[in-house]
Amino acid sequence: MTDTNNGRLLDNRYQLVELIGSGAMGRVYLAKDTLLGGVPVAVKFLSLTIQNEKLRLRERFVQEARTCALLGQRSLHIVRVTDYGVDDQGTPFYVMEYLQGESLSDIIRAGALPLPKFLQLARQICLGLQCAHEGIPNEEGVICPIIHRDIKPSNILVVQDASLGQLVKVLDFGIAKLRQTDSEQTNYYLGTLAYSSPEQMEGKELDSRSDIYSLGVMLFEMLTGKMPLQAETHSFGGWYKVHHFQQPRSFESVRPQLKLPKALENLVMSCLAKKPEERPQTVGDILKALEPLDQRFSKGLQLGERIGSTLTKVPIVAEPKPQSPLSDTEIERLIRQQSWPKNKPTAEIVFAHPFRSSSEKLATLWVMLKKEDIQKRLICKRYNQFLFLMSPHPMLLWITVLYTRDAGPKWLPCYLDMKTPPGQEMARLLGESGRYRIVLFALEDSRPQPCSHVMTVSIDASQCQLLQQWVTTSQSLISVASANMSKELLKAEFDKLKPQIIKKLE
Repeated sequence: MTDTNNGRLLDNRYQLVELIGSGAMGRVYLAKDTLLGGVPVAVKFLSLTIQNEKLRLRERFVQEARTCALLGQRSLHIVRVTDYGVDDQGTPFYVMEYLQGESLSDIIRAGALPLPKFLQLARQICLGLQCAHEGIPNEEGVICPIIHRDIKPSNILVVQDASLGQLVKVLDFGIAKLRQTDSEQTNYYLGTLAYSSPEQMEGKELDSRSDIYSLGVMLFEMLTGKMPLQAETHSFGGWYKVHHFQQPRSFESVRPQLKLPKALENLVMSCLAKKPEERPQTVGDILKALEPLDQRFSKGLQLGERIGSTLTKVPIVAEPKPQSPLSDTEIERLIRQQSWPKNKPTAEIVFAHPFRSSSEKLATLWVMLKKEDIQKRLICKRYNQFLFLMSPHPMLLWITVLYTRDAGPKWLPCYLDMKTPPGQEMARLLGESGRYRIVLFALEDSRPQPCSHVMTVSIDASQCQLLQQWVTTSQSLISVASANMSKELLKAEFDKLKPQIIKKLE
């Protein structure tokens, strides 16, 4: 039977191509973004919203879709939501990046994972979950943790990545947040029976430890190819009894030939504890427990050690002496000696420039402003934020704001093309150093314009981590449209963010 949705134009923008997935919560379609020249995207319709008016999900959909979009920007391991809306039939939908990969459920179906591969994927899954559990600020600035509530292999996608090998993406955070935030939902069961925590089966208000239980079920399955718990009947009552009273099977009973570190067995079993207080309390605790195992059993590490061992045997004629990094005072002195480039117009513009000293390369942002604007902001609040767009063309927006209560904000946006070596280099420098210099030039000065002032701006550690991740990711991404399209999309997001940034600075 032909799907009547195929070929349908959604919101005058997304042309549905074919159904690529379906479940109790909705259906997912491959679509083309006609506004961006046919860039492939995934569109998910939330069927539950229509069927159960008591949940009032429709009223919260816009707010929560925005939340999920922000979450996808913070972690490489969470699928990114790019748009949302309601179709002409009243059905809410959201638009995600289209990812071609293999579901973890299909990987497990082919056989239990070897330990090195398990550790690689488990770590990435945990990083995605950790980001969600840490939460993001709402419009009032309150941090809201996001509980997934449906962790299972079919919600984990493994994408082949040229740099990372296998990149994990956690799916369906959009639905998860919608479920968690509506207090009226606590009397309803929402989730997947085999992976639900005991407290989830009871319809209780959940915290991150519920996800940890579901994660434990999945980790056991990844290592053995079997489930740790078995219900006599696939019914709510059958699984309720199992999750509350049945003890999980041991690794030995399921796969006698499997040899695992005892520490790993204990970790997985602790995740499966019936009481939340007896499980690891955060995903960060799980990551700490996995770290020594990853170091010990990682194939990549073993290979690196072998290469390193070989290299130490190669004779070295002369080892160059490392140059001492320059002091901040010396760096500023050198920067102040610079003049405005001859190939740049004398105008109020902003551009990125890697400044090369005798011992290192530094990230600098060169800015030409009116002399009055510079003077008003010599003492000011300095704020920065980075926005990254993977598709249609990998592009990074580097936002800097100089703010005073009297003069207001001076916006210094700079776009970095992440498919070019200069763009990747600048993002890498920013991520590694954790700071940059703003090199200010006065518009009224005569040519050659000398440097007027130098400001140092620090970058938050979480942003540094993201910058380094984005550099790696960009190397494997494919551009499907012009860089200008991504610039326009980022500019639109930037305009939406401005009021929120000003609110933070006031």
